[in-house]
Amino acid sequence: MAASPAQQRQLLIAGIRGVPAAHGGFETFAHDFALYMVDRGWQVTVFCQEVGKFAVVRDDWCGVQRVRISLPADNQVSTILFDLASTVLALRMPGKVLVLGYNTAVFSLLYKLFGRFSAMNMDGVEWKRAKWGRLAKAWFYLNEKFGTWFSDQLIADHPGIRRHLLGRQTDDSRITVIPYGARRVDTADAALLTPYGLQPGGYCILIARPEPENSILEIVRAFSRRKRKLQLVVLGNYVQGNAYHDAVRAAASDEVMFVGAIYDKPVVESLRFHSLFYLHGHTVGGTNPSLVEALAAGSPVIAHDNEFNRWVVGEQAGLYFANIEQCDQAITALCGDPAQCRALGEAARIRHGEVFTLEAVHGAYEALLLR
Repeated sequence: MAASPAQQRQLLIAGIRGVPAAHGGFETFAHDFALYMVDRGWQVTVFCQEVGKFAVVRDDWCGVQRVRISLPADNQVSTILFDLASTVLALRMPGKVLVLGYNTAVFSLLYKLFGRFSAMNMDGVEWKRAKWGRLAKAWFYLNEKFGTWFSDQLIADHPGIRRHLLGRQTDDSRITVIPYGARRVDTADAALLTPYGLQPGGYCILIARPEPENSILEIVRAFSRRKRKLQLVVLGNYVQGNAYHDAVRAAASDEVMFVGAIYDKPVVESLRFHSLFYLHGHTVGGTNPSLVEALAAGSPVIAHDNEFNRWVVGEQAGLYFANIEQCDQAITALCGDPAQCRALGEAARIRHGEVFTLEAVHGAYEALLLR
């Protein structure tokens, strides 16, 4: 029997920490998309992971129903148990299921066995990341396969991810390319720079998790080759005693500022908006949310040269590097050419408007769920 219109407009979102957003790209997407869908007349439920004595609590957040699952610890095992609990609870509730990430895609077998529609955002190619050991890489590799087998629809955030999934012998009709989106930022409070001693246009910025595949060490070495009369502001949690983190700090000149991990959205927006340019070294994955946010803020971009970044930024909004020498050259070029910075910034806004507006992204997700 076909589902009624009311039944079709019920959505369950799983696979994230929860809402409101306080963690990463998927959480930010779920935050914005859940509110969009509520405004569109959908009944939306989001599964939220918390730390504490085991409990399941239901409440309302801005019209979004939350199922808050508490587990005693905050580690990888707890996340797997949380995803399993979310799957079991989702089977008892009406609605289509949107799973963000394939890290525990094996549990989607339950949706398939019980005839429940599920769509899965396949994220980047997680098992290729250098930070994982062999066991973790094997787990992600297998779950990527499980996601392609058990989910009714697969969402690729980049054409390169779509091609990767087709290499998994996945039917093309089951794959939809929908990137991340971001709100256009036309102004930001410059007073939020004051605690960091920064002035608009007096610095460039790098926002990334401190991991080898994000080329942070290469960028810091390139920037530190010469005096810039400009500061490089690095956001991220750098832990003393971590070999990679220590190497990045040791490579930094006195013009490099490590300001820690910042999750206050207005502060991050202000830091990004008022920077002279944005540095992006990611080498693995699809469409990176932080890179899209840089375009939305009209930031000129210097990015690692790979298919993922080139598709997002395009040929007019950024410069590219493949090694430290090229990164140094790109930084030097933008430091000495305000006119080029302005031209790249204008192109960044155009590129954002072409592909990465929230309206276009959310509309594409809703259309997929209504098929």
